[in-house]
Amino acid sequence: MTTDTDQDYLKEIYMLELDREHATTTLLADRLGFSAATVTGQLKKLAGLELVYYSPYRGATLTEAGRLIALETIRHHRLLETYLAEALGVPWDRVHVEAERLEHVISEYLEDRIDEMLDHPLTDPHGSPIPSREGTVMDNGRVRLTSLKPGESAEIIEVNDRDPRLLERLDELGLSLGTRVVVKSIEPVDGLITISVGKLQHTLGQNSAGQLIVNVCENETEYRE
Repeated sequence: MTTDTDQDYLKEIYMLELDREHATTTLLADRLGFSAATVTGQLKKLAGLELVYYSPYRGATLTEAGRLIALETIRHHRLLETYLAEALGVPWDRVHVEAERLEHVISEYLEDRIDEMLDHPLTDPHGSPIPSREGTVMDNGRVRLTSLKPGESAEIIEVNDRDPRLLERLDELGLSLGTRVVVKSIEPVDGLITISVGKLQHTLGQNSAGQLIVNVCENETEYRE
């Protein structure tokens, strides 16, 4: 039987593993807002439950059992986000916080009812894939906007849901899911990225641009069409 805290850690480890081979103690402490000592103690507990492989000074990776619990928690979270957005009209910059409060308490029965009512959605309001009941998850490739070079074009398919200020800013700029962008230039010193959306141009910092997951188009002609 896992606690809410256990599930939060497993979820964060899974998210960090998407971009790195393992979740370091420092990164987990930063994500979860705890001290390194507290994180170390929790990782040792999870290792004792055989939910993570823990290495001192390196951090943790999920075991198969830990991965399944992480995906179940993420499934709850993203189904709740989708329900809040589609059924209640909660804006995409608010659904993450609300889903965080509810993800640990919904039953499998309610999970299935929400999934059925929404006609089995594949992604949440931020474009993140919703894991299946069996613990499989769609792979979108996770190509970040920061990986593109000047002249390359892409379509935004996912946005990190953690920072409501970023989501509000993206709304202001008209950068939503499905938006096609072209990278115009990248500043060599500070990495500022200038993109075009139709006739408009916007400049994003590396941190903001790194939160945008895109599907790269083959060429700019595809974008213009």
